[in-house]
Amino acid sequence: MRKTILSVVTALALTASTLSAAETLASVNGEEITTQDVAQLLRGQNVQFEALPKESKDKVIQQLIEKRLLTQKAQKSGIDKDAKYKEALGKIKEDLALELWMQKEFVKVKASESEQKSFYEKNKDKFKTPDTLEARHILLKTEAEAKDIISKIDIAKNKKGSFEELAKKFSIGPTKEKGGYLGKFQAKQMVPEFSAAAIKLKKGEYTKTPVKTQFGYHVIYLENKEVAQTLPFEKVKAKIAQLIVQEKYGKIIKEEVEKLKKDAKIVIK
Repeated sequence: MRKTILSVVTALALTASTLSAAETLASVNGEEITTQDVAQLLRGQNVQFEALPKESKDKVIQQLIEKRLLTQKAQKSGIDKDAKYKEALGKIKEDLALELWMQKEFVKVKASESEQKSFYEKNKDKFKTPDTLEARHILLKTEAEAKDIISKIDIAKNKKGSFEELAKKFSIGPTKEKGGYLGKFQAKQMVPEFSAAAIKLKKGEYTKTPVKTQFGYHVIYLENKEVAQTLPFEKVKAKIAQLIVQEKYGKIIKEEVEKLKKDAKIVIK
């Protein structure tokens, strides 16, 4: 039961929208197939129907049409008089009653502007973007080789162009053919010695002394650097509101369950 409640609480922010008016996509013998039917079919698949290509959308609609045709046939067969059908329907009604009640209670919970700002101030570390670097490197076996590469870059007029050519010619690293290009990465993704040296550089600078790591000796060229920053409140307030509402609602449900337990006769066999 606890797992059911927690999963419903987590999903409510997404499923509550299904209570709004649905768009009709097709009809089968007068019965409409709507966007709510699509949402139910795709539920749990992490797929947005609106984002699908037309061919995939058509397949989904055809699947629902086939399902509706078979459902109509099943209903005409008199299956609703079967004992197993009645038993299963009772369970479905129980689960549906719980979910719809929880959805309606969920939309009552709000996060005020002051609550959002308070949460933001107390949790600013959760809204930080990390230091991001874009760099090249030349990896060499010895310190002497690395120093020789640095001296060649020192006298070059086009530092970046020279760095790329030297990387292609002398680097023993896997990025050799790309002129030593490492792409964009978070500073902490690299070994500590490499990160510490790279983050000290300014855009367009290179290390003037070899950087020793477990892989050998590096010469690093920094193409760009995006310094860590805290995202402004306005950019994260929607996410904060969702977090607050989910947390508040989780507490409400927990308190309600404890209250109901006190007044209920519960027998565990």
